[in-house]
Amino acid sequence: MAQTKILLEERDIPTHWYNVVADMPNPPEPPLGPDGKPVGPDALAAIFPEALIEQEVSSERWIEIPEEVREVYRLWRPSPLYRAHRLEAALGTPARIYYKYEGVSPAGSHKPNTATAQAFYNRQAGIRRLTTETGAGQWGSSLALVGEMFGIEVRVYMVKVSYEQKPFRRSMMQTWGAEVLPSPSDQTEAGRRILAEHPDSPGSLGIAISEAVEEAASRKDTNYSLGSVLNHVLLHQTVIGLEAKKQFELAGDYPDVIFAPCGGGSNFGGVAFPFFADKAAGKAVRLVAVEPASCPTLTRGHYAYDFGDAVGLTPLLKMYTLGHDFVPPGIHAGGLRYHGDSALVSQLYHEGLIEAVAVHQLATFEAGVQFARAEGIIPAPESSHAIRACIDEALECKETGEAKTLFFNLSGHGHFDMAAYDKYFSGELQDYEYPAEAIEEALQHLPEV
Repeated sequence: MAQTKILLEERDIPTHWYNVVADMPNPPEPPLGPDGKPVGPDALAAIFPEALIEQEVSSERWIEIPEEVREVYRLWRPSPLYRAHRLEAALGTPARIYYKYEGVSPAGSHKPNTATAQAFYNRQAGIRRLTTETGAGQWGSSLALVGEMFGIEVRVYMVKVSYEQKPFRRSMMQTWGAEVLPSPSDQTEAGRRILAEHPDSPGSLGIAISEAVEEAASRKDTNYSLGSVLNHVLLHQTVIGLEAKKQFELAGDYPDVIFAPCGGGSNFGGVAFPFFADKAAGKAVRLVAVEPASCPTLTRGHYAYDFGDAVGLTPLLKMYTLGHDFVPPGIHAGGLRYHGDSALVSQLYHEGLIEAVAVHQLATFEAGVQFARAEGIIPAPESSHAIRACIDEALECKETGEAKTLFFNLSGHGHFDMAAYDKYFSGELQDYEYPAEAIEEALQHLPEV
């Protein structure tokens, strides 16, 4: 019988995170202050613990995972690697398709990989309260989960359109003890300013970040926690790719192409960065970030310094951006609607070392349904972006006869996204192409540095 699941033992959970900076051909571009001059680690000290700041600026290849973090990881790690035999048969492709399933975590996504580490380091620093933002809710529910484990109070600013679209992820956060507010809210100066200008604002991750950062910076007992974008977040997620490399060794295979959804970059970085180490050493492997056509940050954004939030509270980062004041359409892949991307992912893409594609909402849900009917797992809309790109590559293999090995990260299940699937089945979902004129207009609003 052909093997379906490639499993590791708990002893195989990685002991170190992998830092891609060590293998990048050029050092990362530095963050800048409002004056356009590079800022040091001290600029982050008001909202992050020292240990995370050290990881943020580190160039060491391997960073040890604390045993207390690995102990929490044992609740769901190592996650399984699947060979998608039934999907291969349904597509009639000679390609071999694999996926890593991160939906086995208690929160149902890959996000607890970094939430656990961030909660640990904050508690170690004596912090007992965290603020954060969330889009679709995977990140907020993950931080709520581990906040409860580490005795940390959590307040989540949830993008208003997702707060309304995805009430059950909000319920998950509340079940684990977190307070959840729709953003923009009246609890912060940033939120009140947005509401005064746009009373019906659907919100954005940039706005929610502004609210969470503002609150954390104003309270000595509170730090801020981010679910994607920053270097230390992508570092923590590399447990995904490190496990996958061991599992491919057991399977006697190696991917030709790796796909992962990309909003801020933690999903993509987590699975792709450990394989980038092989690519840097000369291995032929394509790494493809997949984003929505309605939020085409890498594929159509500007590579420039921009704020990470909507009102300019964060340092300036060199990244692909649609403009920090970008308010995305209310597509159902709420976790992929950030205006920017990880500075590391952006730089690697700018230097031609990774690839990016944009896919439309209807084709994405079509791929999610096709996958579910073959493999059984209902994927989150975010994960379905990677599935779409992988299926397209598999169908191309069908045309050419190439038996490539394709691998994607199934970063979460869609159990709390069924309202979106309902809209897909009833024909209520629409494709949305972000207008070129809006992208050009964003260029006018970028900070001058």
